[in-house]
Amino acid sequence: MKRACVYILSSNNHKVLYVGVTSQLKQRVWQHKVGVVDGFTKKYHVHKLVFFELHQSMYSAIEREKQVKKWKREWKENLIKSINPDWADLYDSL
Repeated sequence: MKRACVYILSSNNHKVLYVGVTSQLKQRVWQHKVGVVDGFTKKYHVHKLVFFELHQSMYSAIEREKQVKKWKREWKENLIKSINPDWADLYDSL
């Protein structure tokens, strides 16, 4: 099912965060988890889905992604904790 989404991945120790956007969240997170594509998340082992939010359009999702990417780390952590205080991997709940 396609639905515009902004998501945040974390390393297991929560030291590294990655903000992304997709229209197929489950598939995209799986790609990060198994390392299908070389890049930041593969290099730094950032595979844990700790936050996501759905959007009505890809345009609004991309705008939100740009906004969150500019945020200070503390603000990103607060966003994650607002829906996932234990930093659990949300992938299995998709």
